[in-house]
Amino acid sequence: MIMKQGKIIRVAGPLVVASECLGAKMYDMVRVGHLGLIGEIIELNNDQAYIQVYEDTTGIGPGEPVILTGKSLSVELGPGLLGSIYDGIQRPLDIIRARYGDFVSRGIEIPALSRDRRWKFIPLKKKGEKVVPGDIIGYVQETPLIKHFVMVPERSEGEIVEIKQGEFLVTETIGQVKKDSGEIKELNLFQVWPVRKQRPVKERLVPSEPLVTGQRILDTLFPLAKGGTACVPGPFGSGKTVVQHQLAKWSNAQIIVYVACGERGNEVADLLLSFPELKDPTTGRPLLERTIIIANTSNMPVAAREASIYTGMTIAEYFRDMGYSVALMADSSSRWAEALREISGRMEEMPGDEGYPAYLASRLAEFYERAGKVVCLGSDNRPGDLSVIGAVSPPGGDLSDPVVQATLKVVKVFWALDDRLANMRHFPAINWLQSYSLYRDSIKKFWAEKVAEDFVDLSQEAIKLLELESELQEIARLIGVESLSFKERLILETARSIREDFLHQNAYHPQDTYTSLRKQYLMLRAILHFHHQAIEALNEGYEFSKIVSLEVRERISRMKYLPEDEGALLEVEKEIDDAFKKLSAEGKDHA
Repeated sequence: MIMKQGKIIRVAGPLVVASECLGAKMYDMVRVGHLGLIGEIIELNNDQAYIQVYEDTTGIGPGEPVILTGKSLSVELGPGLLGSIYDGIQRPLDIIRARYGDFVSRGIEIPALSRDRRWKFIPLKKKGEKVVPGDIIGYVQETPLIKHFVMVPERSEGEIVEIKQGEFLVTETIGQVKKDSGEIKELNLFQVWPVRKQRPVKERLVPSEPLVTGQRILDTLFPLAKGGTACVPGPFGSGKTVVQHQLAKWSNAQIIVYVACGERGNEVADLLLSFPELKDPTTGRPLLERTIIIANTSNMPVAAREASIYTGMTIAEYFRDMGYSVALMADSSSRWAEALREISGRMEEMPGDEGYPAYLASRLAEFYERAGKVVCLGSDNRPGDLSVIGAVSPPGGDLSDPVVQATLKVVKVFWALDDRLANMRHFPAINWLQSYSLYRDSIKKFWAEKVAEDFVDLSQEAIKLLELESELQEIARLIGVESLSFKERLILETARSIREDFLHQNAYHPQDTYTSLRKQYLMLRAILHFHHQAIEALNEGYEFSKIVSLEVRERISRMKYLPEDEGALLEVEKEIDDAFKKLSAEGKDHA
């Protein structure tokens, strides 16, 4: 096949303009210059193509060729993805390092999936069976944790005329499908899919089950549903990356796709060093066996950030289509928006807010709308879900930043990080007064059935107390705490207990780093049980100072370090009742 060729007429950083490109299509992949750098056409004007190049363009000049491949920028989807570390355009960084050293040379082309490794394929369909796109025809045990299901690709419905069992390379034929037209379609272990094209689904469903993270402030106060979208904005140093790492480690998604989109190299290095050491909480196997990492650091070419976001999303959709629960972490979408701004500026487009392109909001919406709980393609109607958690890094933590505002219009969960809390060493540093979740009603039934009927009521009471605390603190600053009534001072004490004993969580403590839903419920119930008993005691005339100095409060503050043992947690509530009975036995103090 003879590929068409254009010619470079202008180079402006990551933007290259080429002429003689008639017949090219939007978002086609091209090879730029004598080095064959990977680029993508983002605008066409007569015979000129505007190309964003995903590699460093230093030394590339006018007159050099541009090869038009006629194909979209695509990713390879098949066995070998799990545990891999890719750059933004799905080049395997571990293989590049082994072959070429520590630095990625420009123009390197290495297949994303190994062409040498054999995989044991076990068929689940037989010869003569009818199949449609999305049907599972067999599987490969890719890691001890995950079965990699092999699906019928699009436009391949028909009758299976051959299906094999054994060990195969990803490029070898494992079966054949005869279409109604008589055409024979060969099936392999892998598919190729354009990154900008959503993978189709049969039906979209309303999310109804929470993504359990083990982080108390997230699960109890601001839950994210499986198939939902969340935004984590915050200034530098407020803990966005730590929150993302905690979600990747502990959330009950079966597959994690972590996209380090323009993150600092040391944070990506920490991710790459820590994940192979971490154990999956449910199986004890290395966490990397269910994780794919797209490592795109801030010192890599700016344009590659856009590719990394779409590459990660397409891989996540692929595993969702197998029927898995997938969580995608994008860290951070601000860096991606900066890449859009840079390319837009180079193309001399009319700028929008703060120099960002006018289409920033629609691009963010296109990305987040690929999340969801779905019925996958195929005749078995299997469900799958893809949750997306995007970090945003607004300058100085300014939540009026265009990227934050555009993201808020499309996501349903907002976890606002606060540098004031981070400076106070309160982690996760999520501001409970600014954050919210719009999934509370859709997962209410799950809480009632799987945890406790009053779980939602308790969490709403906790939020109300925290809001009251904020109002009372304002009054106390003006006129002093002593001028508040005892009931108001009790609200301040209970809210402090909620903040310090429940919301504060140590990511490095073996017992505190993860809390099950049942333990979260019992912890919060104990704190509020003390509050209700204290109000009764106050109403009966007992002294405020004696109530708040009861020794059982020390037991409440240490509940987070108790093992996941319901008996030990219920014992705390019994001790609260005993403490108030003892107080009652001592009699009222009217002094």
